[in-house]
Amino acid sequence: MTNPQPLGGNQMPRFGGIATFMRLPGNTSPADLDVAVVGVPFDLGTSNRPGARFGPRDIRSESVLLRPYNMATRAAPFDSLRIDDTGDVATNAFNLADSVARIEAHYDELLAHDLIPVSIGGDHTIALPILRAVAKKHGPVGMVHVDAHTDINDTMFGEKITHGTPFRRAVEENLLDGNRVVQIGMRGTGYAADDFDWSREQGFRVVQIEECWHRTLEPLMEEVRIKVGNGPVYLSFDIDGLDPSFAPGTGTPEVAGLTVPQALEIIRGCRGLDLVGCDLVEVAPIYDTSGATSLTAANLLYEMLCVLPGVEFRDGSGS
Repeated sequence: MTNPQPLGGNQMPRFGGIATFMRLPGNTSPADLDVAVVGVPFDLGTSNRPGARFGPRDIRSESVLLRPYNMATRAAPFDSLRIDDTGDVATNAFNLADSVARIEAHYDELLAHDLIPVSIGGDHTIALPILRAVAKKHGPVGMVHVDAHTDINDTMFGEKITHGTPFRRAVEENLLDGNRVVQIGMRGTGYAADDFDWSREQGFRVVQIEECWHRTLEPLMEEVRIKVGNGPVYLSFDIDGLDPSFAPGTGTPEVAGLTVPQALEIIRGCRGLDLVGCDLVEVAPIYDTSGATSLTAANLLYEMLCVLPGVEFRDGSGS
């Protein structure tokens, strides 16, 4: 059985073809896949600027510029794994609770096929139903979480499920192993001096942005790999973890964030972890007329594919 392959620029002009991630075929049954790229068009949990429901479509559009081989790491994900774009979750534009239930059910079905979901959001609310499905299969997981915000609010306007609450709910529901969680890029103003301390009380390693300024993050990722260990790990990347000069198209931007090279160091530093799922969330294309945020997001998603278990590298090393 031949692995699905992205459509090349010499087969079809990059402005043509169907709008799947990297112009993958989009017609493979989940039963025949190792990795499913999944769109989750949803932004009912957003507290500031809406628009992340359009993230999956725009990220797919910008992904036409990507090619299958990683010339920096020499990863060959499409030769190593059967990867395809399985389309979008049919979320409910009028009902947050129903959408959350639909997302969880969709991922339950996908994970029944023993694959790794790589998700295109959508706002960060989607991490909760995805983690619910992942934990049913793998138990409480570790997590590498890149973001400007910890997303551990108890409530927002009295609501328990929003894009600012998923990881408090995930701890309460025993979806995360707190001693195996790292949050990177936290910054901005808060409502109280101890806003980040709840995370630390759960065992999370919280890396505030000041630890990242003016330096490579390779030493940090060595620490991260030790922290999360050998068990199953989920990678959640909010695009607002990046500085808004790189990623203005998002709902809750915070100044003085990560650079794109640092983002690549974080994702590439996850190589060797037992990644059981990934997401890239909070891209709101309407605030970014150049397409730069979606292009960056597409590249980060591709880099996630390159560090999944089982990916081979053309320098002869294994995964």
